[in-house]
Amino acid sequence: MNIKELYYYHDLVRTKNFSQVAADFNISQPTVTMAIKRLEESFGTTFFMRDRSHHQLKVTSTGLQFDQHVQRVIEELEIAQKELTRAKQERISFGLPPIIGSWYFPRFTPALLQAGLLNQLEVFDHGSASLLRLLAKGELDLALLGSLQPFQQPSLRARVIDKAPIKIIVAKNHPLAAFKEGVSFVQAAQYPFITLDDEYVHAQAFRQAAHLARVRPKIIFKTSDVQILKALVANNSGISFLTDLALDTNDGLVALPLTDGSQPEFIISLAARANRLLTPNAQRLWSILETPLSKGPIY
Repeated sequence: MNIKELYYYHDLVRTKNFSQVAADFNISQPTVTMAIKRLEESFGTTFFMRDRSHHQLKVTSTGLQFDQHVQRVIEELEIAQKELTRAKQERISFGLPPIIGSWYFPRFTPALLQAGLLNQLEVFDHGSASLLRLLAKGELDLALLGSLQPFQQPSLRARVIDKAPIKIIVAKNHPLAAFKEGVSFVQAAQYPFITLDDEYVHAQAFRQAAHLARVRPKIIFKTSDVQILKALVANNSGISFLTDLALDTNDGLVALPLTDGSQPEFIISLAARANRLLTPNAQRLWSILETPLSKGPIY
């Protein structure tokens, strides 16, 4: 079996036209025909049938099933090509979500500088969901990801390295700021919310907390910029639901724990593809990032 035959096969399933496949790969139509014939003979089945009454090519059920496997083979081959190309380079393709990148990752800077790795990073700054897709496609060597639950995908090598509570965030002069011991989500839902966009894990956490409390909070503004969100909350334009990982003493904000049980927390995981053999530099980065850090202050 020739690898190219799998590409011809998948294209034929897609186009259902031998001439189109030949044109797509700049080969002759008989070359495509013989390639498909060899595949059918190898597996002892028929993948395509001609509907002569309608002059159409139909894919059999076994042909469709085989195409599912072919797509995975092609995807793995393309990922392998990307990973082998990067393995020749010293740079590390590294995924870093905005909140983790701004308020958590800098803690590792001294160790990375000492190891000579900081300038080897090619950082991809996206939400965790986007970074997870890039990992699956082989576009990244590894990533730090935010989630509400530990990752369980067999295709992913993931390690939880830290957790942070998600709290109600209010201005210092907001009525809720007096409840230092915490508030319920029902209490918080009496006030309008400013939230992060759906690309953030926080949006999912917000929906989960609202569902558990059986309330429908009013959202007056959504943003993808954490600094804008914090500035609006500090200005008493609304309250928010944010991990205290993203807070510092200069924000003019108060973080209130939720008194409800079973509330979501922000989980930080280090992740790579399960079958990805990391380069020595990437493995050193992994080792540094999975080393426990001393906790910073909680505001």
